[in-house]
Amino acid sequence: MTALRKTTIALSSDAAPFAIRAERASDVVAREALLDACFGENRLSRTCQRLRDGRAPAEGLALSALVRGRLVGTVRLWHVSAGGIPALMLGPLAVEASSRKSGAGAALMDHALAAAKARGHRAVILLGDAPYYARFGFSTEKTGELLLPGPFERDRLLGLELVEGALDGAWGMISATGRPVAKSRAIRARKALLGVSHAA
Repeated sequence: MTALRKTTIALSSDAAPFAIRAERASDVVAREALLDACFGENRLSRTCQRLRDGRAPAEGLALSALVRGRLVGTVRLWHVSAGGIPALMLGPLAVEASSRKSGAGAALMDHALAAAKARGHRAVILLGDAPYYARFGFSTEKTGELLLPGPFERDRLLGLELVEGALDGAWGMISATGRPVAKSRAIRARKALLGVSHAA
């Protein structure tokens, strides 16, 4: 099992302090704007979005980073089946450009992984840059036989075992298993997002 990295955040005089807390309903508009800024307008058509569409994030595993009450970072984890093995899918992780050097992204990752482990989850999978996520223990070691429901780059499908052996023998399609979001709630969220897009 890969040990979770412990991060000590040292704030320099030119770095804005940040706080990490559970995501709130009031974060939705700012979170969606941040994700658009970080990933572009086509983010909702990406492969991993298929695992999030119409689903709620895993309980207690949607986090926000704030600076003086303003949202500057977000991360969420989602229930999936990794070829029949229960796991979490992490993403998206996004941090506002002006806050990236403050350690907010690493702190969001550390908080999310610690919370997942504390809640009894056994493994986390993500699609991302291996050099960045390797520092948290992610690798391609046990994801080589897993597939996503759409195009993806094999070397970006990474896994982390929170419990040793949790991804042993993992193969097949990764599929969403999280709680469905009520249609009315999903429609309200989409309307709020479209309202922001039209106003921009």
